[in-house]
Amino acid sequence: MAPPNQRRSSYSRRAQYNVFTGYILAGLGALVGAVLLGLSFFQPNLFGWARSGANDAVTPAAETTATVRSGTRSLWESITGYYRAGSKNAELEREMDIARIRLAEARAIEQENRRLKALIGLQDASSKPVALARLIGSTASSTRRFAYVGAGRSNGVKIGMPVRSPRGVVGRILEVGANSARVLLLTDSESVLPVRRAKDEVVAFAEGRGDGLLRIRLINLGINPLEPGDVFVTSGAGGYYRPGIAVAILTEKTDDGGLARLISDPAATDFVAIEPIFEPEAAIAVETPIERELEN
Repeated sequence: MAPPNQRRSSYSRRAQYNVFTGYILAGLGALVGAVLLGLSFFQPNLFGWARSGANDAVTPAAETTATVRSGTRSLWESITGYYRAGSKNAELEREMDIARIRLAEARAIEQENRRLKALIGLQDASSKPVALARLIGSTASSTRRFAYVGAGRSNGVKIGMPVRSPRGVVGRILEVGANSARVLLLTDSESVLPVRRAKDEVVAFAEGRGDGLLRIRLINLGINPLEPGDVFVTSGAGGYYRPGIAVAILTEKTDDGGLARLISDPAATDFVAIEPIFEPEAAIAVETPIERELEN
């Protein structure tokens, strides 16, 4: 009787080649991933051109999506307002919010004008926006907070330019493509903005926390004079933003300042204005390392 065949029925040279090829591809994938991970740590801006090109490519589709999203949100707000107090009441409430912000800004601007005119006799003139664009998207889950606008180099947009909505400051331009740009939001963990309390000269820094809130840190430590409900506006220091633009409302008091809620929420903003840098010479002096790398 012939000995039984010891070789398994599933055994074949082709199967061996398939397994070996799978190991090779997995190894190459891990190697490429390790290289890209290393580049992301040591050269985070190396693929900035690719991001800008991708943003330019998806901008038309993103603008269409944003239009549909804003239209859907407007419809939902109207229905909600009808069941709560009527659509007219909802519109009046939004106008009241904007009116309160405008009043705080007007008081801050009036005080700033008096101080400047008393010191050097300058008369401020309102700057004309470089571009008006739709806010086509923003990060929601990452600790880094960016947004994208549908205007770029072809519209005169440059790195460092302030971005604001009708309610207040949104952020500033971090990266520019041909027809789109990336915005560093105020709530980003790398964002620091000089501010002051709207009703007096209490100065502080508004630092992003990466969770949608701002940390207000007083420059002059000692007795904390802040109270919940205080409105903070831009101080003009640093050269990027004009003074007197609404930034945040204090919600919680801490030892060295407090926590504040952003007045201009990017998630509820459709269109933004991109403004020229308030003092270009001063802004260049305080430019961050990441912005210098992007410009070079």
